[in-house]
Amino acid sequence: MAEYQEITGVMKYVRMSPRKVRLVADLVRGKRVDDAVGILKMTPKEAARVVEKAINAVAANATNNHGWTREDLYITKIFATEAPTLKRMKAGARGRYKPILKRSAHITVGVTERAKES
Repeated sequence: MAEYQEITGVMKYVRMSPRKVRLVADLVRGKRVDDAVGILKMTPKEAARVVEKAINAVAANATNNHGWTREDLYITKIFATEAPTLKRMKAGARGRYKPILKRSAHITVGVTERAKES
């Protein structure tokens, strides 16, 4: 089994539902970093901007801290998990109230360098 090093980064407390972020994250899983950023720039969802920011941050860490080249990086894992939910209320009919759940997400991105062909 091949050993490889993976650089991960987490963008925490994003004020967006994890379900909406997962729709965008599924588009770029397994792609090269530059291809993924190109796809996200053309995706008309607000979550695409946030996911693009997370991918660029992890790619910058990999190039700056580990000396990897950005052209060789690809996304090994990307997922969104649930973060704390803000609970608010809205007045309802007959003196009742309706709960409003303002969800947030943690986005985790992992990149690694493509193996060099010898």
